[in-house]
Amino acid sequence: MSAAIDVRDLFRVHQTPEGDAAALQGLSLAVREHEVVTVLGPSGSGKSTFLRILAGLDRPSAGTVRVFGVELGKLPAAEVARYRTRTVGYADQHYARALSPELTVRELVGLELGLAGATQPERVRRADELLERIGLAGKRDAHPPDLSGGEQQRVAVAASLAHRPRLFLADEPTGELDAESAALVYETIGELVRTERCTAVIVSHDPESATIADRIVRIRDGRVSEEIARGAGAEESIVVGRGGWLRLPEELLRRSGIRTHAAARLQGREIVVSAPAREDEVPENPAPVAAAQRATRVIAETRSVGKVYGSGAGARAAIDGLDARFRSAAMTAVTGPSGSGKTTLLHLLAGLELPTSGEVVVLGTDVASLDRAARARLRRDHVGYVGQQPGLVPSLSALENIELALALRNHPPDAARETLVAVGLEDRIEQRVARLSTGERGRVAVARALAARPELLLADEPTSRLDQANALAIGALFVRLARELGTAVVCATHDPLLIEQADDVLRLG
Repeated sequence: MSAAIDVRDLFRVHQTPEGDAAALQGLSLAVREHEVVTVLGPSGSGKSTFLRILAGLDRPSAGTVRVFGVELGKLPAAEVARYRTRTVGYADQHYARALSPELTVRELVGLELGLAGATQPERVRRADELLERIGLAGKRDAHPPDLSGGEQQRVAVAASLAHRPRLFLADEPTGELDAESAALVYETIGELVRTERCTAVIVSHDPESATIADRIVRIRDGRVSEEIARGAGAEESIVVGRGGWLRLPEELLRRSGIRTHAAARLQGREIVVSAPAREDEVPENPAPVAAAQRATRVIAETRSVGKVYGSGAGARAAIDGLDARFRSAAMTAVTGPSGSGKTTLLHLLAGLELPTSGEVVVLGTDVASLDRAARARLRRDHVGYVGQQPGLVPSLSALENIELALALRNHPPDAARETLVAVGLEDRIEQRVARLSTGERGRVAVARALAARPELLLADEPTSRLDQANALAIGALFVRLARELGTAVVCATHDPLLIEQADDVLRLG
């Protein structure tokens, strides 16, 4: 089988006012025609940059990138545009941006064909064929706002394959979905790319994306670190770099207690790597504290809370009669399928929305009894909130974003640098947010909420765009914050790594 993609010694350097930042540092990879490859790696490892170069949306700084024999770095702009429209199907992580709300699902799937000059009957026939195959034929006349997040992403995938591209690229296709919806999207991608006989590269931090892959590739620091070919007897192989350098999976290092140093010894024909015995090492995950010791007081609670959106026949209950307590010095994971009310609950606890019925009490105050200004003061003085969208100032550095948030709360800036180090961004402190990866921006948002040491911390899917290692680190950080400061941490999440670290789990839906 011939090579569809041949990448050799690929570098991509971004020039910024803070200095040059290398997103890719000598990445080499070959992908066979019709092969499905999943590329995994932590945020900031260069995954999305690699995909953007394959899509013709970015140019390499050095090295060669050949796709079906064409070297992308040497193509003139007009040829790159033709390559994108004819050869590539691209599914972005922000799928809603690709779905115009005024168009029907059928029109959206056939849109790319229309731009290529296909007739109306051809567009309708192809759209109906794809919608039937992804199980959404009954919603062909619906509009995107009428669909769930998982259904919207499946439509976006079908639309990106409607013009029968030779290469399908997906960037974090399930980063905003719950586990059940994500599984359906991966199933859709796997079925369609194989039926359409595409070569596919899927970039993700989610290990579940590997279920549809022929081969899994991990990258770290802008180059390939591990590979595994799926199938009987397949073994994972760590790539050995020049000079004998190895990159071990970060989640294994964290779980084993290896932090800044490691010891290695030869045992027969095996190399054993372990954490060195050092008295000053502090465990990253604090020991569990007995419930009687940590459950000192109720920080927030809901009493028979209901929240209804709309009215009349179109009314929808997001939450119905919820009783819950969130205690100090504890992390609670709020979990459930998309649409179960997780985000709504956080909005109610933050005073961003008011209940239709029942009471939401935060620090002894009925939130509904406060006017808008008083609710804003409550959030400023006592609540930290991490939303699904970071809401950062892109022109400011990571450090400046946190210092600004602290200044608005009348806090000294001392904790800003410390919290960025705590979320693993010590090398990105002075970098402008616009130059950070999606996952790194999410970690800056977490650091911003932590820096003020709130009594109630609310986090909405804080690890949805993070790899396993950073998800573990964020969970451990939340637990440590709860233990040390008595904070009540409430996370809306479907991430099992966060759920396994939680003291309490509240299941909705």
